[in-house]
Amino acid sequence: MSAVTSATSPSDAALRAGIDRSLRHPVMFFLTSGAAWLAVSILLAILASIKVHYPEFMDESACATYGRVFAAHLNTLIYGWGFQAAFGVMLWMMARMSRQECRSAGTILTAGHAWNLGVLLGTLGILAGEGTGMPWMEFPRFAWPVLLLSYVAIVVWSFIPLRVRAGDPSHVAQWYLLAAMVWFPWVFITANGLLHCTTGHPVMAAGINAWFKSALVFLFFIPVALGSAYYLAPKVTGRPIPSRSLARLGFWSLAVVAPWAGMQKLAGAPLPVFLPYVGAAATVLLAVPLATAALNILRTIFADDEKLPKSPALYFTLAGLFGVLLLAVAAIALNLPGSSLRFTQFSISGYGFDILALYGGFSFIMFGAVYFIVPRITCREWISSRLMNMHFFFSAYGIVAIAFGALFGGFIQGNAQEAWLQPWETVTEVVRPYAAVSTFAWCVILFSNIFFFIHLAMMWLGFGRRGTRPTLLDSVPAAAEPDPRPNEVA
Repeated sequence: MSAVTSATSPSDAALRAGIDRSLRHPVMFFLTSGAAWLAVSILLAILASIKVHYPEFMDESACATYGRVFAAHLNTLIYGWGFQAAFGVMLWMMARMSRQECRSAGTILTAGHAWNLGVLLGTLGILAGEGTGMPWMEFPRFAWPVLLLSYVAIVVWSFIPLRVRAGDPSHVAQWYLLAAMVWFPWVFITANGLLHCTTGHPVMAAGINAWFKSALVFLFFIPVALGSAYYLAPKVTGRPIPSRSLARLGFWSLAVVAPWAGMQKLAGAPLPVFLPYVGAAATVLLAVPLATAALNILRTIFADDEKLPKSPALYFTLAGLFGVLLLAVAAIALNLPGSSLRFTQFSISGYGFDILALYGGFSFIMFGAVYFIVPRITCREWISSRLMNMHFFFSAYGIVAIAFGALFGGFIQGNAQEAWLQPWETVTEVVRPYAAVSTFAWCVILFSNIFFFIHLAMMWLGFGRRGTRPTLLDSVPAAAEPDPRPNEVA
């Protein structure tokens, strides 16, 4: 298949420049503040990991107990980094695909500050011992209305450009991004409304919480990641998405299957017996949409492998897609009822699965989007290719060590838990080596992300050479930016 060529007219270039200029401050605010929260989350992850293999560390401080620090680590990773990275990427991509400038940057920035205030107060509440104790929902009860109202104020301005867009056909990426925008309020309001605004049986509360965790991954973070990858791959390579049929299959199978997943974590609880089995079956079936979408995009990337080693946006996206494929395999391996599920249900494998989804899949694709978007909205090239390569390799090494260590160590831990005649200390001793590896790996990731934050902040401050072309790590001038919308499929 020949490369897609697209001449850029002066009027089209002016329109794109206007869109980028209108979104510069809100997008850079979300990306930079998200990167700062990511560094905070990694610091908390290091402290939590140290507490596993060295419990005496900072044991005189109540704020540094494992339960509080671990909860703060995950919630800052999700709401501090994950959502803000998604906000920045979605705002820019939706405006670009809708071909409409943003006219409400002030409103978006105000809502963004409110979101950060909610995350800050929620994190301080967790560390002060006021957390709810429900995984991924540990922020004190006052935080969720603040986050919800901020979300509505931010995301509604992504719908408005779509409503008034020119009459071009929608891009595949829009399917995923729009669906994520709609699914999240449904999931967030349902879970928080049932758990915070009504009274019910604690077992059902645990079931709702398990469903919320799964839905947040597969109905928000994964759709945002796949939508971004569907946009970035054709943009950078200039090649169309090979199969619109596979794109539809991946999208609709995710929409149908994902809402049923999550309850498998309550296997053996006093619930209707079919619920955990339905959840396990749905989680296993999620391998279909994940693999379908990832392989469809990978075919686009490998259609022009000359740009792959030169484009940071492309190789970060490629790594994220491999993370999505590994997530599909892990969904099968960890959730087979009657075999693997009994070993992984109460082990660190669940943490490995979460980190693989949030960092190995979602975050890597967000990093690729950041490296693609920032030069366009700042009109500057990235300052250092060495910093970008260092960010990639250290992050890849760290996340592989953490995810695989937790996934494999979880099976070992689960097997030790099954040996009920042995003392419980045997189980804790089994986990210690994997916790030590996790501590070192998080330190490596922190090292790379500190420089990522500095690099990003310097771009916002106007450092770097002038330029608006796609960032390629060579001296060959890049071609005019292709538009994938008319040629998104073969």
